[in-house]
Amino acid sequence: MPSYGYARVSTADQNLDLQREALKEAGCVAIRAEKVSGSSTKGRDELRTVLDFVQSGDELVVVRIDRLARSIGDLQDVVRELKAKGATLRAIEQPIDTSTAAGKAFLDMLGVFAEFETNLRRERQMEGIAKAKARGVYKGRKPSVDKAVVERMHKEGMKPGAIATELGISRSTVWRALRTTDVLI
Repeated sequence: MPSYGYARVSTADQNLDLQREALKEAGCVAIRAEKVSGSSTKGRDELRTVLDFVQSGDELVVVRIDRLARSIGDLQDVVRELKAKGATLRAIEQPIDTSTAAGKAFLDMLGVFAEFETNLRRERQMEGIAKAKARGVYKGRKPSVDKAVVERMHKEGMKPGAIATELGISRSTVWRALRTTDVLI
């Protein structure tokens, strides 16, 4: 049964070397790796490639489950897709092997905890932003356009689409800038 590895880190400055080495030692004949958030399986081209490639009798190997998915829904979708193809999932650092009942049960438990961890991190981030706003420290990201410029162009008779083209921004950004000024649209 061929084993195919999948490695992932969340940011470009993180390193995939340790995961690649562990997957090689686990006997993976090919390894797909990417640097992208694990909060969703959408936009993860290397994961999609390996999932499309595996066949009946193959095994997808990851170092840890959180490298594969951060939500129980995404994790279950991947496991269902593998099962439909007759392939299995194994995590090197955790007792997960979907070819066994105990492995499947442990997989579901870890998936729940991975999603819980993600939700806690999001809550802490939102709390931190709220505290920073209350102190007047957090202002959000800087505006992508000078509202005065948009307002001036609109008063000169330019339509929002033309303003957007001229400034290289979206029409919704133009509308948002005009909505927050006293300009009647």
